[in-house]
Amino acid sequence: MTNDVLRYTAFSRDPQGGNPAGVVLDAEGLDDAAMLAVAAELGYSETAFLTAPPRGLAGEPGRTFTVRYFSPRTEVPFCGHATVATAVALGERIGPGELVLATRAGTVPVSVTSEDGALRAVLTSVEPHTEEIADADLAEALAALGWPPADLDPAFPPRIAYAGARHLVLGAATRARLADLAYDFDRLAALMRRMDLVTVQLVHRAGPTEFHVRNPFPVGGVVEDPATGAAAAAFGAYAREAGLVPDDAVLTLHQGADMGRPGVLTVELRAGDPRVRVGGTGVRIG
Repeated sequence: MTNDVLRYTAFSRDPQGGNPAGVVLDAEGLDDAAMLAVAAELGYSETAFLTAPPRGLAGEPGRTFTVRYFSPRTEVPFCGHATVATAVALGERIGPGELVLATRAGTVPVSVTSEDGALRAVLTSVEPHTEEIADADLAEALAALGWPPADLDPAFPPRIAYAGARHLVLGAATRARLADLAYDFDRLAALMRRMDLVTVQLVHRAGPTEFHVRNPFPVGGVVEDPATGAAAAAFGAYAREAGLVPDDAVLTLHQGADMGRPGVLTVELRAGDPRVRVGGTGVRIG
């Protein structure tokens, strides 16, 4: 393992697609300020820092770790794309198989497999939940986004969804509405900090189990996240609870195309298991 900052993209086989993340496989000796400084200098939406696992963490020896995630401005409790990037980086070094990650949100198992010459990682979220949003907060979110209420899809009730981090889920009535994203960065960031939100998950339905998504991330110092695994997990729980998809389903989320970094996230729901599985490929950058 190394304390070098590695660069991987998640949810794409193309280094120019998906969401880039920093990965530090050996962060022993780095304090919070140092990790934040590394993440800020790199400038990606998140960088993952690995250290030794806590005592008692179940898993195969040598395949369990503590992981923390930092954006350029702050630490976040969980990050899906950086988890996938980390798992792919580990898979290249210690081989495919099962990993167990201790995150600030809880324990996250990750399965790494090799498919058609590429490594694919599937994470299993902590137990998710959703909650309603106050009318005043929703109005402020729409004002910050510049969306009139008529631009919302009435089939998607606005909710806060959690599967390791909190995200506000809003449905866009049209694909054109989703594509036209120009928001008030500081105003949305202030609302998100007050509500303890990590991103806003903007969604347009393309088919029964197919969706286009975008994720403003101003609290992290990033205008938009190109592919957001934590939000994908939260969305899977939200969609199931809202009755938008079956209890047992595989969803396909397309993200990043509007930014020129297309990626694909797979979200698996299993009947009888509240957790959500999010998977995708990854590849080293450079």
